[in-house]
Amino acid sequence: MNRWFALPRCCLVWLLATMVVTLIACGSGEEAEAPATDQGQESNGEPIKIGVAGPMEFVIGEHHWKGAEMARDEINEAGGVQIGDTFHPIELVKIDTNETLNVTDAVTALERAITVDGVDYLVGGFRSEAVLAMQEVAVENEKIFIVAGAGHPGITERVGEDYDKFKYTFRVTPINSNYMGQVSFLLLAEAARVMAEELGLEDIKVALLIEQAAWADPVVEAAQQVIPSMGMEVTGVFRPSPVATDVTSELTGIENSGAHIIFTILSSPVGVTFAQQWGELEIPAAVVGINAEAQNEEFWEATHGYAEYIMKLNTYAPEVHITDQTVDFYQRFRERYGMGPLYSAGTYDAIYILKEAIERAGTLENDAVIAELEETDYTGAAGRVVFDENHDVTWGPGYVTSLGTQWVDGKVVGVWPNGWEGVTYDGIETYRIPPWVREHWGN
Repeated sequence: MNRWFALPRCCLVWLLATMVVTLIACGSGEEAEAPATDQGQESNGEPIKIGVAGPMEFVIGEHHWKGAEMARDEINEAGGVQIGDTFHPIELVKIDTNETLNVTDAVTALERAITVDGVDYLVGGFRSEAVLAMQEVAVENEKIFIVAGAGHPGITERVGEDYDKFKYTFRVTPINSNYMGQVSFLLLAEAARVMAEELGLEDIKVALLIEQAAWADPVVEAAQQVIPSMGMEVTGVFRPSPVATDVTSELTGIENSGAHIIFTILSSPVGVTFAQQWGELEIPAAVVGINAEAQNEEFWEATHGYAEYIMKLNTYAPEVHITDQTVDFYQRFRERYGMGPLYSAGTYDAIYILKEAIERAGTLENDAVIAELEETDYTGAAGRVVFDENHDVTWGPGYVTSLGTQWVDGKVVGVWPNGWEGVTYDGIETYRIPPWVREHWGN
């Protein structure tokens, strides 16, 4: 049954840059925030203005802001960013990019933040098309932009293609979409392994549920080639609307196809509809893959508890010790905001990474700060951050891996990596097969 432990090397090719543009996806205007009151070393220098860019009317942007706000307050309470004998407080500028709905709004908002609000650095970004456009504005104005939300590989590949122009760009979170795709298939492999071992299934069958959107079209072709190469059969492809309020016909088709697992690629509100109806109908197929809505702690209530046993790609889990920082960060975030952090709260790590680079450089001069950013070896809440030659976050054992998490009893539980490449984090539990799936397929 070990055939599902490893992905074939061809997956490295198939895991798609376009998956990205909206995979993680789930007006314009800026709002300056004064630095928090210092409680440690007193700041005595000019503020360093960091623009936090994101769709602030959406949960992704809210978490961009929350992560940055936490970092700002902690750093300012300790005195600020030290350059020589001078301590500079951090001042945040909220940049509502509206990028989920309009790329042009994002560009306009970023231009205003730079030319009117005078931001020194930028963090955030979500929709990859918008980030690619905002990146042009940032480099034109020679502003370091640490991306914390968009996964398109092209964002950082530009650094390798034209270093002098794009050297200002770095990415902290998420891992790029090629890697996200690989992790998604690894989650599928883990669920298949457990089902094969515990239910005695020899030929795992997989149905693809991929939302009907242009960005997702290449995923259909890729999955139909990768999954058979993993030793599993694809029983059908089902393409609901991203805003569908009823997917019972798709679920009926999946059940009739004889699928043991539903592999999901969902970034839109249909993720809630699907989860609720899957649970209500007790479709006898486990759910694994990407469901952006399912990362939100409010997902449990939104699905009326029918999210139980859904497994999805994630960044954090409340009891999983990816590093010594993870659980503490998660708990402090929840205590402050009443919810756990989404991946876009990685602005927290982005600001700390920037602070440390500035302090090592001993100056705000761009080339010196960029050189120090390139030397980053930072242990954060999501893993060890080391930038590759394209200024992208490194993915793999010993670095940032991402997580597979599962809803169990109303809580988010980590279930992957569970021995992958020798990696198992404290707090990782065994993947649970939904009871009705076990009853249907068990011997």
